[in-house]
Amino acid sequence: MNSTATNNPVMPIGAGISNLVGNTPLLRVSEPLAPAGRGFWAKLEGFNPGGIKDRPGLYMVERARARGDLRPGGQIIESTSGTLGLGLALAGTVHGHPVTLVTDPGLEPSMTRLLSVYGAEVDMVSEPHETGGWQQARRDRVTELLREHPGSWSPDQYNNPDNVAAYTPLALELASQMGHIDVLVCSVGTGGHSAGVGRVLRQLYPDIRIVGVDTIGSTIFGQPARPRLMRGLGSSIYPRNVAYESFTEVHWVAPHEAVWACRQLAASHYATGGWSVGAVALVAGWLARTESADTRIATIFPDGPQRYLGTVYDDEYCRRNGLLDIQPPEEPEVVARAEEKEVLGWTRCTEVVDPLARRDDDRKGSR
Repeated sequence: MNSTATNNPVMPIGAGISNLVGNTPLLRVSEPLAPAGRGFWAKLEGFNPGGIKDRPGLYMVERARARGDLRPGGQIIESTSGTLGLGLALAGTVHGHPVTLVTDPGLEPSMTRLLSVYGAEVDMVSEPHETGGWQQARRDRVTELLREHPGSWSPDQYNNPDNVAAYTPLALELASQMGHIDVLVCSVGTGGHSAGVGRVLRQLYPDIRIVGVDTIGSTIFGQPARPRLMRGLGSSIYPRNVAYESFTEVHWVAPHEAVWACRQLAASHYATGGWSVGAVALVAGWLARTESADTRIATIFPDGPQRYLGTVYDDEYCRRNGLLDIQPPEEPEVVARAEEKEVLGWTRCTEVVDPLARRDDDRKGSR
């Protein structure tokens, strides 16, 4: 009998899988999104097994286990538009927890199948909330399921500070790879990665500018809530993890503009991703064109293209939704305040405030 084999303990299922997360590559992106000799650097989080949210999926579960909030074998229940679902399915495999993911009909069928084969139970809500849309409907369903399953636990990614802290390693990787960063461009959904990465990089580079990228129809930065085609960024609620004070400016991007940028990336750099990737690439490319040539611009591509083969990269889907072959303008429109008007395409605003704080201030001022 092989003595080496007898001396090795039996490894638990999932052991070592978490080592696949992190240390993702950095890509220099230039033409056609930026002129020759200029460009930006993109952190390719799609090289994680499930994308960027493998990081908080693992970290939030590990911290909950350490505090005793999540007991061994306890059920994990969470709302997701897809990517965090992959991260929680991964954490469930690594740590031995059943996972139930509450989503909505907008989730791509391929993602539903993938989450299922990774061992997660997918619970689909059927109707949007009257004011909070699909997002609030999912969260309400999570609350119901937590009551039905004693001992279960929800990460509450929208408000959990561990969702922010999970991105410290990503920030340190980015700083190590780039040496210095002048501008960080981040998509904003739950607020986790923009807050987590931004907090660490601002400690390292006090003068860094942080540019948030949202989708039209999202309420995060004070626009009215509308049905949204793009998933992975934007929100119909106000996540408390969003670090409003850290942003220098915010840009809203429309779906056809994100599609154009995604496809340009694919054709020119053999690297691309979903809606968030297209949106941040559009804004980062504009910054590379308009800032001085020595400005070091970093952005984060949260995922790869795989889950978007039936949407962003499907010609029929794009034609049906009026997204195909529409080149964005060279410059964003500019508004002074988010409430100035409802934006319908790429728009920039340099006044960034927490809409809930502004609402409270307006109430106090009217007394």
